[in-house]
Amino acid sequence: MRTNIEINDDLMDQAMKSGAFKTKKDAVEAGLRLLARQAAYREILALRGKLRWEDAPRAAELILNEPATGHPVRLNEALSAKPGMP
Repeated sequence: MRTNIEINDDLMDQAMKSGAFKTKKDAVEAGLRLLARQAAYREILALRGKLRWEDAPRAAELILNEPATGHPVRLNEALSAKPGMP
Protein backbone atom coordinates (compact mmCIF):
# COMPACT_ATOMS: atom_id res chain seq x y z
CA MET A 1 0.00 0.00 0.00
CA ARG A 2 1.41 3.36 -0.94
CA THR A 3 1.32 5.94 1.85
CA ASN A 4 2.91 9.36 1.97
CA ILE A 5 3.95 10.53 5.42
CA GLU A 6 6.33 13.11 6.83
CA ILE A 7 8.98 11.56 9.03
CA ASN A 8 11.49 13.42 11.18
CA ASP A 9 14.77 13.36 9.21
CA ASP A 10 16.96 12.98 12.30
CA LEU A 11 14.86 10.09 13.58
CA MET A 12 14.96 8.38 10.18
CA ASP A 13 18.74 8.81 9.96
CA GLN A 14 19.13 7.36 13.45
CA ALA A 15 16.90 4.39 12.59
CA MET A 16 18.68 3.73 9.30
CA LYS A 17 22.08 3.70 11.03
CA SER A 18 20.97 1.62 13.99
CA GLY A 19 19.57 -1.16 11.84
CA ALA A 20 21.88 -0.76 8.86
CA PHE A 21 18.84 -0.52 6.61
CA LYS A 22 19.41 0.13 2.91
CA THR A 23 16.14 1.97 2.33
CA LYS A 24 13.74 4.12 4.31
CA LYS A 25 11.00 1.64 3.49
CA ASP A 26 13.02 -1.16 5.13
CA ALA A 27 13.48 0.95 8.27
CA VAL A 28 9.79 1.87 8.49
CA GLU A 29 8.67 -1.73 7.92
CA ALA A 30 11.08 -2.97 10.61
CA GLY A 31 9.61 -0.44 13.02
CA LEU A 32 6.07 -1.53 12.20
CA ARG A 33 7.00 -5.20 12.67
CA LEU A 34 8.52 -4.33 16.04
CA LEU A 35 5.30 -2.61 17.14
CA ALA A 36 3.21 -5.59 16.03
CA ARG A 37 5.55 -7.99 17.85
CA GLN A 38 5.42 -5.92 21.04
CA ALA A 39 1.61 -6.05 20.92
CA ALA A 40 1.79 -9.84 20.57
CA TYR A 41 4.14 -10.03 23.57
CA ARG A 42 1.67 -8.00 25.62
CA GLU A 43 -1.02 -10.45 24.58
CA ILE A 44 1.14 -13.35 25.74
CA LEU A 45 1.68 -11.64 29.10
CA ALA A 46 -2.09 -11.20 29.44
CA LEU A 47 -2.44 -14.98 29.01
CA ARG A 48 -0.20 -15.67 32.00
CA GLY A 49 -1.72 -18.54 33.96
CA LYS A 50 -4.33 -19.21 31.26
CA LEU A 51 -2.15 -20.90 28.64
CA ARG A 52 -1.66 -24.64 28.79
CA TRP A 53 2.00 -25.61 28.78
CA GLU A 54 1.56 -27.72 25.64
CA ASP A 55 0.35 -24.57 23.79
CA ALA A 56 3.50 -22.59 24.68
CA PRO A 57 5.62 -23.83 21.72
CA ARG A 58 2.81 -22.97 19.30
CA ALA A 59 2.46 -19.49 20.82
CA ALA A 60 6.20 -18.90 20.48
CA GLU A 61 6.11 -20.13 16.88
CA LEU A 62 3.28 -17.75 16.06
CA ILE A 63 5.17 -14.81 17.53
CA LEU A 64 8.55 -15.57 15.99
CA ASN A 65 7.25 -16.49 12.53
CA GLU A 66 5.31 -13.46 11.45
CA PRO A 67 2.40 -14.14 9.15
CA ALA A 68 2.95 -13.22 5.51
CA THR A 69 0.00 -10.83 5.75
CA GLY A 70 1.92 -8.51 8.06
CA HIS A 71 -1.05 -8.42 10.42
CA PRO A 72 -0.45 -9.06 14.11
CA VAL A 73 -1.28 -12.54 15.32
CA ARG A 74 -4.25 -12.91 17.67
CA LEU A 75 -2.96 -15.67 19.91
CA ASN A 76 -6.30 -16.66 21.41
CA GLU A 77 -7.73 -17.23 17.94
CA ALA A 78 -4.60 -18.87 16.55
CA LEU A 79 -4.19 -21.28 19.43
CA SER A 80 -7.79 -22.38 19.17
CA ALA A 81 -7.37 -23.08 15.43
CA LYS A 82 -6.67 -26.59 14.25
CA PRO A 83 -3.00 -27.68 14.47
CA GLY A 84 -1.06 -26.85 11.34
CA MET A 85 -3.39 -23.98 10.51
CA PRO A 86 -2.01 -20.42 10.83
